[in-house]
Amino acid sequence: MAGNKRMFRILLLGVVALGLAAPSWAAKFEISRIYIEYNSSANDLGFHVFLDGEDWKTLKIVNPAGVTILDLTGKGPYAQLGLTELFFEGAEPNLDDFPLAQLLALFPEGQYRFSGLTVGGTRISSSAVLSHAVPDGPAVSSEVNDDSIVIRWEAVTDHPEGFPEQKIQIVAYQVLVDPFQVTLPGSSREVTLPPEFVESLKAGAHPFEVLAIDASGNQTITEGSFVTD
Repeated sequence: MAGNKRMFRILLLGVVALGLAAPSWAAKFEISRIYIEYNSSANDLGFHVFLDGEDWKTLKIVNPAGVTILDLTGKGPYAQLGLTELFFEGAEPNLDDFPLAQLLALFPEGQYRFSGLTVGGTRISSSAVLSHAVPDGPAVSSEVNDDSIVIRWEAVTDHPEGFPEQKIQIVAYQVLVDPFQVTLPGSSREVTLPPEFVESLKAGAHPFEVLAIDASGNQTITEGSFVTD
């Protein structure tokens, strides 16, 4: 009986020791994206990141070559409470000043790894694939008839001239007339602005954007405008 008790205590100590030595279970970022946004009207291009995860206080992004390209640490209240969503836009140099080939070389295609630590000491990680498949800018137009405003665009099936020759598959179009915004299926070719929104517009020129969004997540903007009385 005494031997059984000693054996139980040894097993119990072993379990406790293993529990103390074992690292926290890893968690996953619910969303992790790195993608290209090209503005065909302004001819500028940038690399953007969006992450969503629970209560993380550190973040590291490593490119396909194993190079750390971002290293963040929350301080003060952010170290105590943590962060959840994070979205940032990289600078968007004009391609007339910063050659496309050099810009793409800074962010090679492939898998980017995201890793960090939560405020509770749990490791959190995920990965996302960056592609250089950039869609062409949609050709846009608008029609204003009294209180009805329709924005139209042509289907995008190819990449811009001079960009890497990769297959383009448009999965969605997004229309923005600040502050109105709507995302539509890739089969869509027009949107009629809500009458309540049209009524709120002052007379004059109003800029809008139409984004073509590729299956890779990369997106291209074309700018346009319409005039109301």
